[in-house]
Amino acid sequence: MTTAKAEPITHLDDDRFTVTEWRFAPGAETGWHVHGHDYVVVPLTDGTLGLDLPGGEQVKAALKQGLPYSRRVGVNHNVTNIGDAPLAFLEIEATHHVLSDRRHEVLVRFMAAWNARDVDALMDCMAADCAFHASSGAEGTGARHSGRDAVRAAYAALFDGFPQAAWTEDRHHVAGDTGLSEWRFIGTDRAGGRVDVQGCDIFRFDGELIALKDSYRKARLTG
Repeated sequence: MTTAKAEPITHLDDDRFTVTEWRFAPGAETGWHVHGHDYVVVPLTDGTLGLDLPGGEQVKAALKQGLPYSRRVGVNHNVTNIGDAPLAFLEIEATHHVLSDRRHEVLVRFMAAWNARDVDALMDCMAADCAFHASSGAEGTGARHSGRDAVRAAYAALFDGFPQAAWTEDRHHVAGDTGLSEWRFIGTDRAGGRVDVQGCDIFRFDGELIALKDSYRKARLTG
């Protein structure tokens, strides 16, 4: 006899949350699954769930309409409606941390590409519509480069201007659509001048990729 499957209906799926309504006929089950995110369950009806757990353990969970509960990422189970009436609940998954992790990984990869002097790898981290605002330039805002061709040329020019360069002591942070990378730049320009300064990049993201790199660095005073 084939067991009936619970019916999932996705009401929302964006870069922060996934909201799924699960509808269970009596005896219907989800099948075994592992939760990839922290989540909240909001019962839409009263009911009783049977939970099959690893190792053969079985437990029951009573649902009370409107009374939510939460669980952590990594829960592994099969969920069955063991009551006599249909039941339903909303499952709200917090997916924003996944995007934040991916953006953080992009920043780490981006820094590695600078130290590898790999313009192709740098551009792989940039969004289709991207910009680079340099830390210096004719304007108080620094030189602005818009579009992939202009950004690529600006990155290549920086490598050309500093035959020896390293970005060290880097730390990366992501909050929403904004990223921050802290670094120490040590380099030698074509005239043999040595540069050793601390600075940071403020980023804006488009999805996982960098839409804007806005650079700032300390100014060393001499004399």
